[in-house]
Amino acid sequence: MKFLRVGEPGAERPVVRAGNGPGPGRTYDLRPLTDRIDGAFLASGGTERTRQALAEDALPETDCSGLRVGAPVERPSAVVCIGMNYAAHAAESGAEPPASPVVFLKTPNTVTGPYDTGRIPRGSRTTDWEVELGVVIGRHTSYLEGPWQSRDHVAGYVLANDLSERTFQLDDSGGQWSKGKCAPGFTPLGPWLVPADEVDPDRLSMRSWVNGEPRQDSTTADMVFGVDVLVHHLSRYMALEPGDVVLTGTPEGVALSGKFPYLGAGDVVETEISGLGRQRQRFEQG
Repeated sequence: MKFLRVGEPGAERPVVRAGNGPGPGRTYDLRPLTDRIDGAFLASGGTERTRQALAEDALPETDCSGLRVGAPVERPSAVVCIGMNYAAHAAESGAEPPASPVVFLKTPNTVTGPYDTGRIPRGSRTTDWEVELGVVIGRHTSYLEGPWQSRDHVAGYVLANDLSERTFQLDDSGGQWSKGKCAPGFTPLGPWLVPADEVDPDRLSMRSWVNGEPRQDSTTADMVFGVDVLVHHLSRYMALEPGDVVLTGTPEGVALSGKFPYLGAGDVVETEISGLGRQRQRFEQG
C-alpha cells in the first residue's frame, strides 16, 4: 500500500495505491476517509482505517494519470536530519564516523514534490545531491526508554533527496549546517509513503544518478546508526510530532567527494530507494 498526494501545489488531494507488486496497482480516492495525509491522519489510525476501507471496497477508484505528484505527507512541523551516518560518506567528507548522531534541521518549507523543478540557490556553485531514507513519525515521541520502542512510533518511510549547498553549509555556516540545507525546494519527498509494517528499513538499496550517470549505490545496512537508534536518540533531545520527517543520512558518491562536478542549470538528478520509488528533478538557476 502506498499513500500519495496529487494535484497542484496547495491543492493536492490524498490517494492510496493498493498492492506492492511490480505493476502500478490500482489507485483509490482517500477523501471518504480524510482530506489530508498529515500527522493527524497518521496518528489517528489512518493506515489501519485505509486498509479496512480497501478491504470493504469503500473507496472509489480514481485516475491520477497526468497529475502532479506532491510530497506524500502534508507539510511536517519538523524535518530533522542526520549527518555523516554512512562511514564511507564521512570519509569522503574528510571526517571519521561520528561517535554520536550528528543532528541538524531543515525548515519545513523546503519540502516539495518528487518531480518538481529543482532550484539552484542564487550565488551557488556547490549544490549537491543526497539520496536518503526518510522516516515519518506516527505518534508523539519523547523520552523513549530504548531503541526497542522506536518502531511503534514510526508511521512509514519515504524517499528523500537532501539537497545541500556546500559553501553555505561549510564555509558560511558559523559552525551549523542549516544555512546550506534550507534553500527553497531543498527537500523533495516521495513519490509515496509506505506504511512501516511493509518496509524493512535496514535492508533497502539506495541509488542516485546525475544526467543518467551513476553516482551513489549503497544500502541502508551501511548506516552507522539505524532507524531504531536514531528515533530513540532524538527523543532524548526533542519531541517529535506525528507527520515529522527524519532524514537518516546519505551514502558516498556526492559531489563533495571531489569525484564529480556540482549541479548546474539543466542537470537532471534521479534518486531511488527499493520499494519507495524514484524521483527526478531537472535543475534551473534560482
